[in-house]
Amino acid sequence: MTSNERVVVIGSGLAGVRLARRLGELGMPATLVGEEEHTPYNRVLLAEVLAGRYAPEVIALPAPAELTRGRVVRIDREMRAVHLADGTEIAYDKLVLATGSNPVLPPLRGLWDPERHEFPDGVHAFRTMDDCLGLSKAVRPGVRAVVIGGGLLGVSAARALALRGAQVVLAQQGERLMERQLDPSASKLVRRHLVDLGVEVHTETRVRAVRSVGGTVRSVAMADGYALDADLVVIACGVHPRVGLAQDAGLAVHKGVIVDEELRTSDPHIHAIGDCVQFEGTVYGLATPALEQADVLAELLAGNMASRYTGTRALTRLTLAGADFLDLAAFGETEPRPGDDVIQLADATRGTYRKVVVRDDRLVGGVLVGELGTVGTLARAWEGAEPLPTNGAPLLHLLTNDGGS
Repeated sequence: MTSNERVVVIGSGLAGVRLARRLGELGMPATLVGEEEHTPYNRVLLAEVLAGRYAPEVIALPAPAELTRGRVVRIDREMRAVHLADGTEIAYDKLVLATGSNPVLPPLRGLWDPERHEFPDGVHAFRTMDDCLGLSKAVRPGVRAVVIGGGLLGVSAARALALRGAQVVLAQQGERLMERQLDPSASKLVRRHLVDLGVEVHTETRVRAVRSVGGTVRSVAMADGYALDADLVVIACGVHPRVGLAQDAGLAVHKGVIVDEELRTSDPHIHAIGDCVQFEGTVYGLATPALEQADVLAELLAGNMASRYTGTRALTRLTLAGADFLDLAAFGETEPRPGDDVIQLADATRGTYRKVVVRDDRLVGGVLVGELGTVGTLARAWEGAEPLPTNGAPLLHLLTNDGGS
């Protein structure tokens, strides 16, 4: 590509902003189209804004100069142009989809107000800055809040609301919290942390309906017939790739927008990065892969044709700061297969837990809760997939040495 070619990026989240900034540094300014009215921000830190730890401006991202605010409604592949809801048309030579993801909305009776075509008052998703600010305005000491979903997002939201003084109930359909990332022992520590903050945690329970009076939520009905009084309901049931534009444009889509090693879609003039992407069957939905994809694509668009995306071995980390600090990390396979070696250390008094799984002399996964001084070195050993020393002593030292990273 040359610097005269027009690059348009749809989406002003972490991936889109990173790509636009990197292209600018490489002498290829791009037009970034963002739907939200807010300055681009780090979505990962929204829970800290909700908890009152950060003001919204603290998590702002340095936005590129060429930022267009508007909602893209159509991609014209033949004319190579994108059309915005206000009638604006933007031509491109290369188009990049960084459209992110949408919250999963469970099929609950009463979740959607059919007359107003929106949630009842008091029901909130937790995905955008507007969601966060709406919740921040509604929460107050003593308010009754029900969080539906016990994954990473639900745990973060429940903790933030509890820190704001709300009476929080977390309802999780699965058998434990953060079951996609954590093993049972680590999950118990997270549960204990929430309970210590006053959160009432229910697992293996299913929400059936949201009940409203006069358009305002009043309770949540459970499948067992029990009802939870609620002034606020937070939907935190995960996310799914936002692929509507790609589908309407006729691009290849499965779970996400399908891309190759050049992050190219089924149209050679259109690329995709971030949460909306599916690469070799995987939808990552995490910050680290999104940033890596943006860096690779910037090099490719700038003419470095040797650059390739080969996948990301992503580490999930949740750091909840403040007086009641919680820090955890999970990577790779946290549950062993038959024949695997497991090293596991727990300190109930300090609330710490460390576990690694070793297969064929290689570190294949781990979970750490509490003091994470060793997480950097362990993650590098996992990412490198290099054989570990046969006597195991250095690995045991890493797990027991609080200061080393």
